[in-house]
Amino acid sequence: MKTRILSLVGLFLLGATTVFAGNKTEKFLANGKCEMCEKRIEMAALSVAGVSKADWNKETKEITVTLDDAKTNAQKVHEAIAAVGHDTNLVKATDESYTKLAACCKYDRSDLKAPEKAVKHEHK
Repeated sequence: MKTRILSLVGLFLLGATTVFAGNKTEKFLANGKCEMCEKRIEMAALSVAGVSKADWNKETKEITVTLDDAKTNAQKVHEAIAAVGHDTNLVKATDESYTKLAACCKYDRSDLKAPEKAVKHEHK
């Protein structure tokens, strides 16, 4: 009887591991400027079936997304963010969706790159 219970527990644990096996984290750039942008970008990412977490950083312009790669992929997340007016490093928003953004959310569309980090120089 103990062996059967242990086998059932083992099967349960194996099943639980399988459920989480498809989760992976993706990081990429998404352009925006303010807290409204942050909310819009994160909500767009979370609207994609299979995305469980989304966190956009205003300073670095980087979004970190946790997704189930059995249900979706990063390309779909890029497309969802672009659809609400925010360029990503792979998909550019349409002019129509960009112009719908509030004035405080308008960003420079010429180039999307992570802000350069300040370099500290030590002289000896």
